[in-house]
Amino acid sequence: MQTWFITGASSGLGAAIAEAALGAGHRVAATARDSARLRRLVAAHPKSMLALSMDLTKPSEIMAAIADAEDWQGGIDVLVNNAAIGYVAAIEEGEEDKIRRLFDTNFFGVASTIRAALPGMRAKRSGTIINVSSLNGLVAMPALGYYSATKFALEALNDALHQEVSPLGIKVMSIEPGGVRTGIIERNLRSPRIDAYGPTAHAIIDLLESDRQGVYAPSDPHRIADVLIRLVESGDLPLRLSLGADSWSAIMAKLESLSSDYEKFKDVSNSTYFR
Repeated sequence: MQTWFITGASSGLGAAIAEAALGAGHRVAATARDSARLRRLVAAHPKSMLALSMDLTKPSEIMAAIADAEDWQGGIDVLVNNAAIGYVAAIEEGEEDKIRRLFDTNFFGVASTIRAALPGMRAKRSGTIINVSSLNGLVAMPALGYYSATKFALEALNDALHQEVSPLGIKVMSIEPGGVRTGIIERNLRSPRIDAYGPTAHAIIDLLESDRQGVYAPSDPHRIADVLIRLVESGDLPLRLSLGADSWSAIMAKLESLSSDYEKFKDVSNSTYFR
């Protein structure tokens, strides 16, 4: 039996992971901006579920929630950084307050949660940190530039963190789902449109809006949750894991494109040393 700390667990993938962990016999400390939204899980698992209110943009609330979870069961074994928000806008359409809110939630809030949980994991020289990234953490596209930027940053943080804490007995994994049926599109931040981006950014936004359950969201969050439970229980975690055929194929295409571009200009790259 392990103690899982899951952010953004009131709906979507976070709720699915919490349900799967509880169903597998683990304890779960789950967060939402309003813990009342976690009532259903608490009612179903009163002895193994702790509901916590936490806003990722408020470091004091993060510290308090981590401390409460550690006091509850003597420590956190698995940290799942799931909570995030979306933003659909062309780069020029981006609004300062929304861009900053996006980074405060998707990157700075995650970094704060990791820093708050690490002392406890480091003291017992064990623990697992799962960062929920995205296909867009490796593949950027029109309309999702700012969202992708937060996930690109999370991927870099994940890589460095892995190198720092692996010798301390702490495991780190980034998952990169493609479209998942969570309803996030309805909650995305938006900005006023500039007509010039109709064929690019707006075409993507319109696709997301019109195909919420099809091409955009083919993956089942409960299947993803089951995969995570099995991996954590096995102890054999990859550093990064693509989830969904859409994610895998897009990432493979991106890697091939990068390799081709770098190889094409290899001589230029190697021409800058002193002679």
